[in-house]
Amino acid sequence: MTVGSPPYRPDGRAWLSAARKVGTSLSVVAITLFGLLVITFVVGRMVPADPVIAIIGDQADQAAYDRVYQELGLDRPLVVQFGTYVRDIATLDFGRSHLSRNEVATDLARVFPATVELATAALLIGTLLGVPLGVVAAVRRGTWIDQVARVVGLVGYSTPIFWLGMIVILIFYAGLGWIPAGNRVGLYYEGLVEGPTGFLVLDAVLAAEWDVAKSALGHLVAPALVLGWANTAYISRMSRSFMLEQLNQEYILTARAKGATNNSVIWRHAFANMRVQLLTVIALAYCGLLDGTVLIETVFGWPGLGQYLTTALFFADMNAVLGAVLLIGLISVGINLLCDVAYRLLDPRTK
Repeated sequence: MTVGSPPYRPDGRAWLSAARKVGTSLSVVAITLFGLLVITFVVGRMVPADPVIAIIGDQADQAAYDRVYQELGLDRPLVVQFGTYVRDIATLDFGRSHLSRNEVATDLARVFPATVELATAALLIGTLLGVPLGVVAAVRRGTWIDQVARVVGLVGYSTPIFWLGMIVILIFYAGLGWIPAGNRVGLYYEGLVEGPTGFLVLDAVLAAEWDVAKSALGHLVAPALVLGWANTAYISRMSRSFMLEQLNQEYILTARAKGATNNSVIWRHAFANMRVQLLTVIALAYCGLLDGTVLIETVFGWPGLGQYLTTALFFADMNAVLGAVLLIGLISVGINLLCDVAYRLLDPRTK
């Protein structure tokens, strides 16, 4: 723009193009959510577990069975049942858990923060360790650092996470006594802190309950490290691949020819151009952590969404199962939307 020229104002075509892009994104989200509703509804009707038996037990008479069957609306056509299901979900009504006797939405609000806390801690570990390890391995390709990164990736990919969790418990809890038993906090401190975030460590710090924070952090370390180990393997491997791709580009040779320092070439040029790809990897890793903590929560006795889902499956509590699965799907869609926004901020070319 020259001096004295008026500021740029988008014309009608620009606004129309932007509106089309927004409309396309919203359409994709709507179709994804509708497909998620269809899948969860079909799964809930196809599983062999009988929801009526789960409520009244197998000793009830036929009259009681028929009454509950009608109360649940199972005697109606599937189209009507699906319409009722969509209406209830739109009002955040996931039904009542047959196991806890609470509303499923209430149960999910209670257990989900524990899963987010664990998944976030594991993601931080995987990102803070995996990204530098992958970048350095690419820069020092063929050296011992590169070999270490490859071993970390290989072991992290090939080791079953539930087996690793049991080994950690066997060695560091049963053998050495370095880590505490399951749950999020010691029994003595349970219920002392109920903060606004639901993240026990953060709420304890905000409340200045340092003993509770120390106990909660001690319970969080072991499962977060196990999940973070697998996450480190994935993120370091992808970071190495992205960095190698960037280092082979012509603009890197141009930057070196102009006298740019090695650190400037690596972090200011190459790393800046792999941020969008890396963001995708981290977002996918986070989605995988949110729905992949089932095994770790079960192994470590972590009272989160994974343990809640496992217990609900074991007792055929389908309202709880479908509510948990639907919540995970909604979170995944939301994370992908945030990634689309971040793409536009990090890389103007996507606009």
